[in-house]
Parts: sequence; structure tokens; C-alpha cells
Amino acid sequence: MEESNTVLAELPKQPKKQKKVSVYTLIGLFVAGSVFTSGWLFGSGKLSLRSDSLVPIALDNRQAPTKGIDEVYQQIKDNFDGQPTDEDFLNNLKKGLASATGDTYTEFFTAEETKQFNEGLNGTFEGIGAELGKEGNLIVIVAPIKGAPAEKAGILPGDVITEINGESAEDITVSEAVTKIRGPKGEEVTLTIVREGEEIVVKIVRDTISIASVEWEIQGTTGVISIGRFGDDTVSLTRKAAQELKDKGATDIVLDVRGNPGGLLDAAVGVSGIWLPKGTTVLEEKRNGEVVQTFKTDSQPILAGIPTVVLINGGSASASEIVAGALHDQKAATLIGTQSYGKGSVQRVIPLNGGGSLKVTIARWFTPAGKNIDKEGISPDQEVKLTADDREAKRDPQLQKALDFLTN
Repeated sequence: MEESNTVLAELPKQPKKQKKVSVYTLIGLFVAGSVFTSGWLFGSGKLSLRSDSLVPIALDNRQAPTKGIDEVYQQIKDNFDGQPTDEDFLNNLKKGLASATGDTYTEFFTAEETKQFNEGLNGTFEGIGAELGKEGNLIVIVAPIKGAPAEKAGILPGDVITEINGESAEDITVSEAVTKIRGPKGEEVTLTIVREGEEIVVKIVRDTISIASVEWEIQGTTGVISIGRFGDDTVSLTRKAAQELKDKGATDIVLDVRGNPGGLLDAAVGVSGIWLPKGTTVLEEKRNGEVVQTFKTDSQPILAGIPTVVLINGGSASASEIVAGALHDQKAATLIGTQSYGKGSVQRVIPLNGGGSLKVTIARWFTPAGKNIDKEGISPDQEVKLTADDREAKRDPQLQKALDFLTN
């Protein structure tokens, strides 16, 4: 989930009579992103590229909207001082189709970008360890990953990336930024960032990044569970953590999702079910204002009724916001920290011929109280900031506030 749109994903129901359909439904943050892209007519075979022109293909008695494309293609082939390949044309046509939606989270991924996206979801890749997103035409840092090169180099949530290795980062997609930033371990990448109006140049040496799904410990009688991403193993690991902490005598819990950019929707629902009774609403998906699906817990809660604080910040997005919103709205937790990122849309990732994929926004999600947090985020019950001085001194006033709140 580094350097990709932050995503929250669900496994959609398989349509009948189709064997190889999509795949992940993602509620990302910016993201972005995560871990981490769309192609439609071209990737689906509705438009083909011949050596001399683009040829529209009828589908379901409809024709792809391709008026003028073949003319532009031919004029470029005849007049451009250069030699773009047919693959270049096709990939950029697919990216253009996705961009035409005007939606930050709808993207076409090439085969290589799809590979990077999946690596992000799996939590292991080579790069700098930072979740990227987009605001307008700008690439921004959602959150640096704890202990990764980006954090060690001083990168902070909200930093705006203006250049990557001396090249402008304006008007590029998140996936394009990912491709430019990632690279082999040991090699350096230079980012020019803007923070509070000041331009800063930061050199970062790439490394192998491994994002822990879940970590836990007990401090006195308080169990602390930290979730770094919402992956395939997150629910089982969080349930294991909850049971172990309870067995060790934990009387209250801190759930830390700061800097967590998201992941799988099923994981967010499953984690919420560790606190919420079976059958409790976690979120609703709406399309054009109509509810299309309601997600409810389906397991017995281990931590029901146990006093809980959820720590959030500007890097908490997507799945993190789903869990925080559900536990808060259902009166199961108090939120401490700073405003979360604000990713309230749902994406589906659809595999395409040739190894690419389409990530397309299909719905908006709403908390149990009926709130869509897109571009707004979730406000904490108690705001506690973590400053640069705190980081330098290795202080964590947000966690300390949570511990004090639960034990006093």
C-alpha cells in the first residue's frame, strides 16, 4: 500500500456465466492510494488497434464513442517527430478514458502498475514507504509508513510532491508517481516537496518495505493493537491479538490505525466485528443516493463492552475510517487524535486482458449514522496533535492521552 491509492476493498459477488471477472472492490483513500488503474473499452476488446488506425467494435448493439480518435491517431503517426509504439497509444488511451471520468480514484493500471498495486496490498515491496494520494492535480503524502525510509527522511502527512528526480509531478496520476518513486533497494530518489509554503528537497534511499498487518502489546492493564494495513490476514491476526490481550488481563483497549491507508473492505468489517455484536451495521454502500448494499458483522465479538479508544490521524483512511466510524457511531469506542483523511468512495479493481486492470469508483460508503466522510474525514472526540518536536523526542502524546483516558 505504499505509493498507491489508499484503498479499501471487498470481494464482489461473481456474476453468473462469467468466470474471470473482477476482484477487489476498494474504498481507497486518495487514495489514494493504497497499495494500491482503469481501462475500459480498449482493455475489454471494444476497441482494437491496427497498424494504420483505431477501429471501433460494436458491443451489445452499441458502438464505442471513438469519433475522431482514428484521425488523431493517424495524424500523429504521419506527422509526429518521434516513434511512439502502439502499446504507448493503447495504454495512454486507456488512461485517458479513466481520466475522463474526472474521478481521482478511477484509474487504468498497466500490467506493471497492477503488479505494484498488488504488492502494496500484500504489504511487501521496494520503495520509500509512503502512501500517496491526489488532491486536485497535486500528488500528496497521505502517510509515511512507520520506520520506513520516507519517515526517517522526515516526510510528513500532507507534504505536496512537486518534483520527482527533478521532473514535475504536476498533473500525473498516483500510479505514475508510484512508478517514478519506486525502484531497487539501495538506490536513491529525490523528492521536492512543499510543506506550509516552504519548498524542501529530500533525498531518500529506497529499501525493502514490509508493512506489518497487526502488532499488539499490553501496557499495564491496557491492550494496544496497531493495524498497519487491512489485508487478508488482518481479521484473524486482530482476533488473535484481542483474545491474547484479554487472556492476559487487559481491561481496556487502544486500537491504533494512525497512518493506516486502508485495504480490504471485508477486513474492515471483520475487525469491526471484534467489538460489535453479530448483525450490527458497519457501513452502507450507496449509488446515486440509493442503498445498494449494507455490510454487517457476522461473528461473535471478543471485545464487546470493553472500553476502547481508536487513535486516528490524517493518514488514517479508507478501511481505517470505516472501522473508526463504525465503532464510534455504535458507541463502542472513543476517538482520539486528529482528523482522518476523508475517503468515502468505493472502487472495484477489474482485471483486463494483457495483465492490466481498471480501478473504477462504483459507489459511496456511509457510516452507521448515515454520514459520508469523503473529503471531510472523521473528527476525533478529543483532538491531540503530534508535533515534529514530539517525533524528534520520540514522544507520543496521542497514545499517552488514550492510556490516561482509559485508566483514569
